[in-house]
Amino acid sequence: MGICTQKQRQVVQLQIEEQNFESQPQVDKFQIRTDIFITLKKGSIWQFYRMEKILGSGKLGELRLVIHKSTGLKRAMKKVIKDQAGQQFQEQEENTILGANILKELNHPNILKLYELFQDEKYYYIITEYLEGEELFQKIINLKHFTEKIAADYMRQILGAVVHCHEKKIVHRGLKPEVIIFENKKPNSNLKIIDFGLSCKIENNQNLTEICGSRYYIAPEILKQNYNEKCDVWSCGVILYIMLCGYPPFGGKYNEILPKIQTGKYEFEPEDWNTISDDAKNLINKMLTMDFSKRISAQEALNDPWIQKNAPMAPCKFKAIKNLNSFFCKNKVRAALMQFISTNLMTNEEKEALLQEFRKIDKDGKGQISKEDLFLVYLEKYNDIKTNQMVDDIFEKLDTNKSGIVDYTEFITAAVDEEKLLNKFRLQQAFKMFDLNGDGYINKDDFTEMSGGSNENLWKEILVLCDSNGDGQLSQQEFIDILVKKYN
Repeated sequence: MGICTQKQRQVVQLQIEEQNFESQPQVDKFQIRTDIFITLKKGSIWQFYRMEKILGSGKLGELRLVIHKSTGLKRAMKKVIKDQAGQQFQEQEENTILGANILKELNHPNILKLYELFQDEKYYYIITEYLEGEELFQKIINLKHFTEKIAADYMRQILGAVVHCHEKKIVHRGLKPEVIIFENKKPNSNLKIIDFGLSCKIENNQNLTEICGSRYYIAPEILKQNYNEKCDVWSCGVILYIMLCGYPPFGGKYNEILPKIQTGKYEFEPEDWNTISDDAKNLINKMLTMDFSKRISAQEALNDPWIQKNAPMAPCKFKAIKNLNSFFCKNKVRAALMQFISTNLMTNEEKEALLQEFRKIDKDGKGQISKEDLFLVYLEKYNDIKTNQMVDDIFEKLDTNKSGIVDYTEFITAAVDEEKLLNKFRLQQAFKMFDLNGDGYINKDDFTEMSGGSNENLWKEILVLCDSNGDGQLSQQEFIDILVKKYN
């Protein structure tokens, strides 16, 4: 059985109550991570956010649009009731906490971004990016002309996110069109997987046993209580089937659906499938293979000829990634703060063009770029020797956490125009986000609250670097100097 157990849920609950949202162990040198500043805050959420319209509601809480007061940026806030009586409420609350915990680990352009968390006596408040687009199927309905090429592009994005999860040993278990939302209402909008409430981790390749998922999309092996991450591939296969014909492969009356899934028999009705390519049908067959040991993986589905042919990536534009050459991150303090600014203060619209280039370089869709990926890009313009030299230098600078790969946040931070990222207004916004009590200084308490108390070494390095008057805190100018003066 995997580690998604009642014992794990109790451990996570305890971590929440102790203000220790998956804090990392303290080490001699802090590590640059995208989750450094994603912590459970102690202060009132209304000190930092202004309430706007309700986006959705249920028995457990509500989803609401909120505005970050110091930046004016839109966010989504999920408010979850704490300590409700009844097993159903307790499970929903635990799923919400676990989902946020898992989101904290993920860093992919097609997965919802988690920003911060708050709690008071009655509620948890989970702050994420705000998505203005439609759900997957509503988007398809609104399109005047839907083609296999569009379907392949959507599946490339969905499978890329799933591959990223599986690389981190995370199984989603709840994939369905309702949890796939577009960033905005533009025709070429990026999509995001939003709900990880049923997700859990698999350790040591052990199979899971807990029955969960949505009726139309649940894999047959889940019903047999013996499954692994390939249950997500089955769900993707069902989604692709519906995208191409408009109805599910295992339909019927409510009580007929699960028995049909357990038989695994479905048809490509000629009336609806005659115009669909054999390549598309072959991919669906491979994704809906009953024996999950013989079913293709998410990575294999992503590499399938149908997707590669229908959603090809154009060559990377060198002009769009020219800033990679000049990115400066010799100092880890500066690199960490730049990642904070690019993550929290850049809008999705600002990231849009860079995202397209990232996807072109990230051939396998994992949400990360290897040195080999970057080498192939530069090889199109330079000879082997020059390419090797350039890529070694660039990769060394981009891989700020020394993980051996460049993740999505590292790429965006390095590829953005630095003058635009670090303009005066944005630097002031960033300072205000750290200056929690609004007294015009960032002190140790402010920083501890922002980083969950797990990065004392980072605070010490900041003071050594920038506390010019030795008062143990940072003025706005000292904070700005870290980023503008580029200390070695």
